[in-house]
Amino acid sequence: MQPMVPYGITIPFEGVSLAEQRAWWEELVDLGYTSLWSAEANGADAFTSLALASTWVPTMRLGTSIVPSFTRGPAVMAQSVATLATVAPGRFVFGIGTSTEAIVSRWNAVPFEKPYQHTRDMVRFLKAALTGAKVDETYETFAVKGLRLGIVPPEVPPILVAGLRPGMLRMAGREAEGAIINWLSADDVTRVAAEVGPGKEIVCRIFVCPSEDTDAVRAAARFAVAAYLTVPVYAAFHEWLGRGPLLKPMWDAWAAGDRKGAVAAIPDEVVDDLVVHGSPAQCRATIDRYVANGVTTPCLAVLAFGLDLRQAVRDLAPVG
Repeated sequence: MQPMVPYGITIPFEGVSLAEQRAWWEELVDLGYTSLWSAEANGADAFTSLALASTWVPTMRLGTSIVPSFTRGPAVMAQSVATLATVAPGRFVFGIGTSTEAIVSRWNAVPFEKPYQHTRDMVRFLKAALTGAKVDETYETFAVKGLRLGIVPPEVPPILVAGLRPGMLRMAGREAEGAIINWLSADDVTRVAAEVGPGKEIVCRIFVCPSEDTDAVRAAARFAVAAYLTVPVYAAFHEWLGRGPLLKPMWDAWAAGDRKGAVAAIPDEVVDDLVVHGSPAQCRATIDRYVANGVTTPCLAVLAFGLDLRQAVRDLAPVG
């Protein structure tokens, strides 16, 4: 049977050795998943998992969601992208974004300065370097002098830019082939997609838990919501989306150092908006709403609260 919607899924799966994930990824093909998307924070880097997947599951589309624009120099970034685009020609999509001050500055000791401009400049640089042309250019946030890649992919891969508010979303539509979005509801997608513009790919990481134990899901999901929505860029995003009044008690408690109170202050409404849960059929119906509102590639991030992770992945499979 064919998938009703071409689901992507986030890899590598947590709690499973990367070396042992081949069988999991091979099964994803049979389950109807069509693309694998890696992330990069404090776990596996974004490229190694996809390099393995390029040979383990040679029919899968592969994407990064996302690589921070700051944590690799321009030449190393271009080398990494070119290498993966060469081993998976026509199947690799490069997702890039600003990341956050914690990851860039506190963990990687790189100044988090002019994030919008730096990401834009990296996109422009990559589009030139990946053609094999010699790059000798001064951008607003860095300069590259006389670089010509020694490995040139057969085609420049699509580049997607992670965006939250209008500036980055519009830049994604103007400078790249589309956008990567996350931590928003199906209804929010309409507003976000309008900023990217027509004819662009929109990949959305959707947090999903196929459980009908509503109380347990909400209790566990609150910790994830608090961890993200207290980050300034995500707080500003949800202010823009109109959730400021609902989230203010959480933000106030967090600012006062009351982490427990902040988690407890998150309304059920917010959790239910941002984390898809319910029966597998109910989850698929909600994912379909994301697609109807403008998402072209839903990328599931499976939250197995109290569940067997592999079974949850199977239960969510997009096969009709």
